[in-house]
Amino acid sequence: MTMSIEVRMIDLPDVSVNEVRRYAGIGGNDNRSDELMEIALAFSKKAKNTVVFGVFDVKCQGYKVDLGFSEVESRGLSRMLSECDKAIVMCATAGLDFDIAAKKYGRTSPALALLIGAVGSERIEALCDEFCREVSLQLDAKGFKLTPRFSPGYGDLPLEFQKEVFSALTPEKYIGVTLGESLMMTPIKSVTAIAGIRKKK
Repeated sequence: MTMSIEVRMIDLPDVSVNEVRRYAGIGGNDNRSDELMEIALAFSKKAKNTVVFGVFDVKCQGYKVDLGFSEVESRGLSRMLSECDKAIVMCATAGLDFDIAAKKYGRTSPALALLIGAVGSERIEALCDEFCREVSLQLDAKGFKLTPRFSPGYGDLPLEFQKEVFSALTPEKYIGVTLGESLMMTPIKSVTAIAGIRKKK
């Protein structure tokens, strides 16, 4: 079972404009949206950058993975966790402001709404990367290594496993992330993931 549920706020590096352009589908030489880009980048300051997570015991048998709070069958997740005794289960969010902006500008300025959404996508990915980097540094000092992260809906891990993650972490209580009937999260710029903890070889 879990040792504890923790909430962490993460300081992020500056926004990568190249990544924002990639998420928005804008070529590097396309400067038509520079003015809108500046407005969109300002929304990065509204990102909440919070993570709720727990450390859970792991047991793998064939393709079945037991995380203590639930079992799931996934070849990809089982392979990733095959050498792990524990795993971090996390839910991260960039906050609700990106959802509000998408509704506000969706009709009046679709191009701006697109760019703000791209900023949100860049921020949530940066948040997950930075959180895992910080955890990796802590584990490294203790002789452990963090695997890449694996999210419900990726590969053969069912999206329905979101329900089990929410039952275990209760992110609605800690960081205000809720799960709809369609298994989509609110705020939209939110991610759940699992990363294994294994001893260094």
